Amino acid sequence: MLSSSPITARLGLALPIVQGPMTGSDTPALAAAVSQAGGLGMLGCGMRSPAAMTEAAAEVRRRTDKPFGMNLFVQTTPTPDEATVLAALQRLAPLYAEFGLVPERPAQWCEDFAAQFEALVAARPTVASFTFGILSAAQVARLQAAGSYVIGTATTVAEARAWAAVGADAVCASGMESGGHRGTFLSPGHDAPPPGGPSVDDFEASMVGTLTLVRQCADALSIPVIAAGGIMDGRGIAGALALGAQAVQMGTAFLACPESGIGPAYRTALTQAGATDTRTTRIFSGRPARGIVNTMMDRLRADERTVPPYPIQNALTGALRRAAAQAGRADHLSLWAGQGVAQVRPLPAAELMAVLEQELQAASA
Repeated sequence: MLSSSPITARLGLALPIVQGPMTGSDTPALAAAVSQAGGLGMLGCGMRSPAAMTEAAAEVRRRTDKPFGMNLFVQTTPTPDEATVLAALQRLAPLYAEFGLVPERPAQWCEDFAAQFEALVAARPTVASFTFGILSAAQVARLQAAGSYVIGTATTVAEARAWAAVGADAVCASGMESGGHRGTFLSPGHDAPPPGGPSVDDFEASMVGTLTLVRQCADALSIPVIAAGGIMDGRGIAGALALGAQAVQMGTAFLACPESGIGPAYRTALTQAGATDTRTTRIFSGRPARGIVNTMMDRLRADERTVPPYPIQNALTGALRRAAAQAGRADHLSLWAGQGVAQVRPLPAAELMAVLEQELQAASA
């Protein structure tokens, strides 16, 4: 039997495994399957409307009575100037033309965070986690009063300390190996988010490896640390626990499960990717994110530092990525994946959880 930790005991988990919240790729079916198997299933709600958040939470509860969590992007709705939008549209026009489309200004840049937050409080998930920014102490207290355990994402020790200072229950230490978007929100050497969000240089300075980050956070904090980034099997879980983490968060490992929401082209790219096939890029969304290198990354490589920030670029490329998915073309998709992508196993979530438990027991013996 695996020994429990304060965080697994508090959340009622049989295994120290959190399924990474993968906005746009996870599903209620995946979250429920992971929770039912003893881990913590998560819903990535950064791009879900409040109504969709409520519906997804209800679907998870229909499938399982086990604990689950919901994740939001902490962000403000931008008001970009027309010149910035026009330049971005012109840059993307040749890519859109390959699908017979013309890029257009979207109806909205992102979901309203305040409305999403209210839906989250009302949903009362076991865990409420956040990335891209930080809550106020009052917001953390509201969620805790509603019965939710609050987890903040940190890419540096300073960010981890900031989350502890506002009362978060735990911190997810996200190393540079992690797939998908970086959660960076502080400039190096500062204790408050900069106006307009972190700069490109801030993100580069915050690319700390998982092993180093977990150890530093565990030493610096009195609250539990969850390790994320490059963890794909039981040995990786055991290693993170040995460094002081009380649980791990695994996203890429669950992407290939049949319950995930990715399409055929994305699935094929996952199974064909090698250990050195990922890179961190801004060209899809405007926020650095790790994914499998493809044609669109290469074609816009020169624009890495000049594309508009998230969520502007993300909204402007949305129709293009949807068209690519419908056409089965992985060359224009945001193929988010971590550095452990070569180790993906296309197993049903329950089977993968069972394998991970066996591997963890063997590694811990």
